[in-house]
Amino acid sequence: MSQMGFSDLIHNFDALGWIVFITLCLMSIMSIYFIVANFLRNAMIRGRMDRVINTFWETPSAQDAVRFLEEQPKGEPFSKIALDSASAAAHHQRNEGSRLVEALNRSEFIDRALRQAVARESLRLEGGMTVLATVGSSAPFVGLLGTVWGIYHALIKIAASGNASMEAVAGPVGEALIMTAFGLFVAIPAVLAYNFFVRQNRVIYAKFDEFAHDLHDFFATGSRVEGGVAPVAARK
Repeated sequence: MSQMGFSDLIHNFDALGWIVFITLCLMSIMSIYFIVANFLRNAMIRGRMDRVINTFWETPSAQDAVRFLEEQPKGEPFSKIALDSASAAAHHQRNEGSRLVEALNRSEFIDRALRQAVARESLRLEGGMTVLATVGSSAPFVGLLGTVWGIYHALIKIAASGNASMEAVAGPVGEALIMTAFGLFVAIPAVLAYNFFVRQNRVIYAKFDEFAHDLHDFFATGSRVEGGVAPVAARK
């Protein structure tokens, strides 16, 4: 019994045991990576979004506003949405009298650009979420597979030795149950992180929609419906 444990379990792995163990290790590594990556990304977005939005509306020069947006990090989504909407409005204005303007009015053209920008940035927020959901739902079953296979081999050894006492059974069976515990150890952080990021992403999606509506109102009509007077940067 003193020799039973995780190290002894590893030394007695067969091919399937190694496959299960390596799979759980890979799941754990991927889960940790996406937890850290998503946490840093969301922290950056939430830390910058109010500053980006407020600066865009308050900057007195259109060129300065665009320059500020272009200076934002590559992963900052609100600046990319604003740049896409400004680019769409400028493109539509440059093509007045063309077939583009005849096919789509200013409001429709800007709305299409905003929808594409919001969809693109929302999709980027989903990075790693599928992996976390998959790890959280499947890791316990992978660990259970390792346990079942370990118990099967343990019972075969016990039957071959002819000793079916509690002392002979408890050690190998308990050792096999370590794989189920390992599966749960991998799955629980992934499930908690997935639920946490779903909540955070929902808040950011709502902010996307609010900002996109303000941008559409301004670039289509010249003023924000709820904001009253349009910012100088946008008027120019």
